[in-house]
Amino acid sequence: MVGGATLNLLGIVRRATSDVDVIARAYRDEGGELRLERAEPFPPTLARAIRTVARDFGLSEDWMNAAVEAQWATGLPPGLLEDTTWRNYGGGLDVGLVGRSTLIALKLFAAADGGRQSVHVQDLIALEPEAEELETASAWVRTQDAAAEWAALVEEVIRHVQRDRS
Repeated sequence: MVGGATLNLLGIVRRATSDVDVIARAYRDEGGELRLERAEPFPPTLARAIRTVARDFGLSEDWMNAAVEAQWATGLPPGLLEDTTWRNYGGGLDVGLVGRSTLIALKLFAAADGGRQSVHVQDLIALEPEAEELETASAWVRTQDAAAEWAALVEEVIRHVQRDRS
C-alpha cells in the first residue's frame, strides 16, 4: 500500500482518505525470494472482500484500487520492496506498507504533478523530509517525466516543503 491510508496506518497523518492505494502484490518465487508484481487483477478472494466492504459501508466500488500501479510503466521508486514493512491483519491478510523513503518519493512526484495546493504537499510536509531525503527522492522523480518544465516543478515543491519546515 501507498498513499494516505499508509500514512494513517504508520501514524504520520491523521486525516480521512477516500481510498486505499495498492501499488503491487508480493509473492515468493520458487527460491523463497520475495518479489513484486502488478497489483491487478486482484486475487478473487480479495476482489470479493473489496466488493463486500463497499456494499456494507456504502463506499465506492474502487475504494481499494491499483490506479497508482500505472507507476510500473515509468518505474517504481528504488528500494520499494526493501523499504516495505509487513503487518498481518486478522491472520489471513498480510499488508505491506511502503516506508519513509518510498513515501517521500511518491508524495514528491504526486505533489509536483498535482500542484502546491494538493494534499500530497501536506503529506510530504508531514513526513518532515531532510534535505538529503528530498534530494534522493528528487533524483528518481525527475526520471518520471522528460518535459523540460518537470524538473522546475519538482524543485518548486522541494523549496516549498523546505520553507514550511523552517
